[in-house]
Amino acid sequence: MSRTSTPTLIFRRILAALPSIVGVIIITFVLTRALPGDPAAYFAGPAASQEAIEQIRETLGLNRSLLAQFFIYIGELFRGDLGMSLTTGQSVLSDLLARLPASLELTLAGLFFSLVLALPLGVLAATRPGSWIDHSVRLIATAGVSLPTFFTGLLLIYLFYFRLGVAPAPLGRLSLLYTNPPAVTGLFLIDSLLAADFGTFWAALSQLMLPAITLGLFALAPLARVTRAAMLGVLSSDFIRTAKASGLSRRTILFGYAFRNALLPIVTTLGVVFSFLLGANVLVEKVFAWPGIGSYAVSALVASDYAAVQGFVLTMALLYVVLNLLIDLLYAVIDPRAGVES
Repeated sequence: MSRTSTPTLIFRRILAALPSIVGVIIITFVLTRALPGDPAAYFAGPAASQEAIEQIRETLGLNRSLLAQFFIYIGELFRGDLGMSLTTGQSVLSDLLARLPASLELTLAGLFFSLVLALPLGVLAATRPGSWIDHSVRLIATAGVSLPTFFTGLLLIYLFYFRLGVAPAPLGRLSLLYTNPPAVTGLFLIDSLLAADFGTFWAALSQLMLPAITLGLFALAPLARVTRAAMLGVLSSDFIRTAKASGLSRRTILFGYAFRNALLPIVTTLGVVFSFLLGANVLVEKVFAWPGIGSYAVSALVASDYAAVQGFVLTMALLYVVLNLLIDLLYAVIDPRAGVES
């Protein structure tokens, strides 16, 4: 038996992900060209003549063959150029870098909210199977996964902003009374704390609460279910019965042994949920006017903005690869046997 080193593990995971990334690039390129609409006509405007549209099409390189366009796109990718966005007039890379922190902050906040609720609820349901607590947790999980995120968001806005008036207007990351904190990470909560600007911190947190809860309620269901199932399986194992017979305290058995051994399926689900939330927050960003990459992608789709759509999909694919790599490394921390191979 030999232990796989961390650099070797990282290299192997990146190597295994390369075919998937290549496939994403090819499929995205083909599918964007199959979108209805003409980006040259959209860019020229409704009053443009056919000659003007053809000139713009030639400028954008859309009059060339599909194969020629593909090789041009690949060459630009190797140079780190994702192209220019027709909708914003800026490079796609700068657009994504400006908007990605907003999406990451929203997704991480929603995931944190779901974890704070899902893990205790799952453990509680597993320790009392068949009780009213267990049934209540399953009911909450079912409701969370059944309600569409846009409906949950609109409902929360109606209750907490329109009716109760305790939430700020759903108009982005900060109200007009505050300015953006000095950019360090791009995450307003962290940057405002680094600048010791607590007024901006609370303003950003209040703007983040409702969209994060909307995402968190959707992520609550799978995390609570997996936590409950994993804990039930571990609590019925032989080593738990041995620990009980040895006179160990309930707290030690529950959290020192059972929960630690149930972490692997929870972490696996956590990675899947996080990657799904990055895509699912598109509707949440639209509902709350959140300036993330999801709303950027929707605007690009409407305009048939090829470069922006391709950049968005490629960014999501790379984030998914990085996330899977972090999960693999976390496996080795939770269970050292995960880093051992024969």
